[in-house]
Amino acid sequence: MTTEDDLIQRILRRIPLRAALARRAGLRIGAGDDAAVLRPSRRAEWVLTCDSFLENVHFLVPIHPSRVVGYKALARATSDLAAMGAVPRLFLLNLALPSQRAATWLGGFLTGMARAARRFGLVLAGGDLAQNATIGINITVLGEVAPGRAVLRSGARPGDLLYVSGRLGAAQLGLELILRGMHRDRRWQPLLRPHLYPPLRLTFGQWLAREQAATAMMDTSDGLSTDLQRLCRASGVGARLWAECFPVVRVPPALHERGFDPLELALHGGEDYELLFTVPRRLSQRIPAAYRGVSITQIGEIVRGRAMLLIGPEGRATSLEARGWDHFRASRKR
Repeated sequence: MTTEDDLIQRILRRIPLRAALARRAGLRIGAGDDAAVLRPSRRAEWVLTCDSFLENVHFLVPIHPSRVVGYKALARATSDLAAMGAVPRLFLLNLALPSQRAATWLGGFLTGMARAARRFGLVLAGGDLAQNATIGINITVLGEVAPGRAVLRSGARPGDLLYVSGRLGAAQLGLELILRGMHRDRRWQPLLRPHLYPPLRLTFGQWLAREQAATAMMDTSDGLSTDLQRLCRASGVGARLWAECFPVVRVPPALHERGFDPLELALHGGEDYELLFTVPRRLSQRIPAAYRGVSITQIGEIVRGRAMLLIGPEGRATSLEARGWDHFRASRKR
């Protein structure tokens, strides 16, 4: 019979402590004791965030491979550090799962999570295990940033220019293919990757923080329209978006014919984890057109008031409604 201690040892073998990274993160006592012990640096501020990833809400066991669930669970939480300009250091894993998932499913999950930890430079510092009828994952991630350099949502000012990294709508396109049962078609399987293995913009977020170029920033986890509304609300401003400038996902013609609208996906689709940020006009020349191969696009401007307006090709302004992901409004899986 598998015990809780057996599972803990299995997790620690699959996501091992890396001494050099642990020292850099200030970890003195890691996983295996009652709690982690950290020695904070006087040269940095800590950034803490947590995220839940739940079966039948965020993922479906018959469709999403366990290695994908492990990778994505850690990526989702870590993206919040990118949005603050922080460097990832440590994470805590709380995992609840049925006993029948403690064998093969857990093995794939740990493989995916270990891959994400290596990619993002994270050390597992501890956590908790429980048995439950469905899988529940909660992850806390700790990062650090130079004092006073964390980029908040609340710093946007009228006149600032609005930018976004990458292309928008790619993750939602992959999810829609799954929800419509089209993911089994080999033609569309490459389009699933942004949904299954979302890229993070950690180094670009850190660059913006170091350069003090961004006045406000957040990641597009819940869809541009919803996340922009949150940024505007936190900053007490409005925004004008230029539809023609949007870096929308490339949708094959055959999917266009089936009703996949690139602009709708870009405006309201979630889980892209791109960076949405504002820059004073005087600093706009410092923002590159691309950063390490990822496009950086100016999509609008911050204005006085609270309205969010979408400016069409002919200059017509329409109100932009926040129609991204909302846990208490949405009925579809992410």
